Order: sequence, then structure tokens, then C-alpha cells
Amino acid sequence: MSERLNAWPTLDYEDLAPTVDYVNRVVQVAGKYTLDEPFEVGWGNIVLDVTPRGLSTPTLRQRGVTFTVHYNLLDGGVVIEADSGSRTVPLSQGSVATFYASFCDAVDELGIHRPRSSLICEIPDSPPRFEDDNVERTWDGHAARLIWTAFNLAADGLEAWQAPFLGHHPRVGVMWGGFDLSATRYRAQPTVPPPHQPPFMQNAQLDAYVSVGFSLGDAESPNVGMYAYIWPQPDGLGGRSWGVEGAAWHPDAGLVRLPWATLRATADPHQAIVAFGDAVYDAAVETAGWPSDLVGPRVEGWYMSRTPPALVQHQHG
Repeated sequence: MSERLNAWPTLDYEDLAPTVDYVNRVVQVAGKYTLDEPFEVGWGNIVLDVTPRGLSTPTLRQRGVTFTVHYNLLDGGVVIEADSGSRTVPLSQGSVATFYASFCDAVDELGIHRPRSSLICEIPDSPPRFEDDNVERTWDGHAARLIWTAFNLAADGLEAWQAPFLGHHPRVGVMWGGFDLSATRYRAQPTVPPPHQPPFMQNAQLDAYVSVGFSLGDAESPNVGMYAYIWPQPDGLGGRSWGVEGAAWHPDAGLVRLPWATLRATADPHQAIVAFGDAVYDAAVETAGWPSDLVGPRVEGWYMSRTPPALVQHQHG
């Protein structure tokens, strides 16, 4: 029991908030490069991968140079790796403005163009641009490890939940604007986004989807844990069971929430994430007409390597 709880550590928003606030800003620097990529439904092109030591962009290709940017949270540095060489920019000292200037110098040396925008997005009361954020930051390596651990554990569960879905689903990853981990399932049903939202949010809501994710919280809503919602939001979500005792529908926020403390206290937190996601998809089937046959069998790869497809369908159909 104690070994499992240690693997799923206690997370307190107040303790993590300064580091989350800093990392959320600096991941947006390299995140801007993902906007140069072709748009995928629901912004699937922008997510950052959870790696063994931090967060990374996908492989990015500009004319004449191919590169990735890896936010090495466990070592406190950002590694820019290109076919033209590599550079490391420290996270452990200075301000966001200092980091941004050092980052731009590093990419110049590698023949990579600077990010096309320096706007800081989706962070209320933030200075408008990276070069304007001169608040001195103190790097907290322990908090950074907790952030990575949480993303890593949640990603493991969400990838298991996503695996059998037969429809369009971008890879599980961190949306660098809101700094939340996202696993989303789509179906080809055009929807009408609310007109008052900014363009990037309207473009996220062009088709129906089910989203399950993990958030470290923010100042307005310091809720660390899993969340989920269905777009467009159907009626009939109140009073449902959400697969894990303690998960609940919050109508004011339009979210189903599973607090981290509740999740880590379950007998199997990894399986609880899968059960939570399955319950959300079941709600989409029952309240919003989503097809139940878009979910295939959930089996491990070695089973599939030695089992005839017809038998798999017979056993799990």
C-alpha cells in the first residue's frame, strides 16, 4: 500500500503553483513552433510528449533544419537538438524574459528561426509577451519532479484508455497553453462553436469530441486531478456514476472531476483512470448518441501478436 502511494505522490496546488506558473510560460516558447505545423482536428498538432525526463515537442522540420525542443524538467534545462547541433538553455536561473533571450540566441546558432510570436497565452494577468516577463524565478527541482511524475502517471493511464478507440484520436500529450494533459476522441460530427470565444477555442470545437485529461489546477480553480467533458455538452449528466467512487459531475464548470487525492487512494490508480475514461465515453454513448462500436478490444500487444483477428473479435465483440 505505502509503495503504491509513494508511486502516486501527494500533490498540493499551493506548493506546486510557482513552478507550474514558470514552466507553463516557458513551454509556450517552443510550443509556438508547433503552430507552424498543419492544423489537426482539436489542435492535435501542438501537444508536447511526456518523455522519461520532461516534455518535448514532436520532431519539427523547417527548410534546411530538423529539430526538437526538450524541456528536461528533471535536470532543469531545455535541450534544443537539431541536425545542425544541439544547445542547452538553463531553467534554473533568471526570469522568463532571460530564458526567452537565451533561447533565441541558441536557435540562431543552430539555424532555426525564432518563434514567430512571443505572446503569452491562456495565463490570466500575465505580461503580454515573454520579453516583458521580468519576474525573477527560483527553480524548484522537487516541484518539477512532482509535475513530471504526475504527467507521466496520468499519461500512462490515458494512453491505456485511448488505445482501443477506432476513431480519430490525437496522441496523448500536454496542451502547452493551458498546461493540461489531454486525451481526446473525435467523431465526424460538425458542431457550431460559441461565437464569443477566441478563434483558437472555436477551432478546437469544430467537431464533436470526448476529452479526458489531467490538470495541475490554477489560481481560479486549484483542483489537481483528472477531468473530463463532452462537447457539445449533452443533458442528463447529473446523477451518473463515473467509474470511480469520488468522481463527480460539476455542472458550474461543465466538468467531471476525479481529484488526485481520491485517485491515488484507489486500489489501482492506473486502472481507475481507464475506468473513469470508460464511464465518460459510456455517458457520451447514452446521452449524446456516440457509437458504442467505435471502441475495440482492450488487449496487450503480445496477445494480438499470437491471436487470429477473428478470434479476437469473437472473444471481445
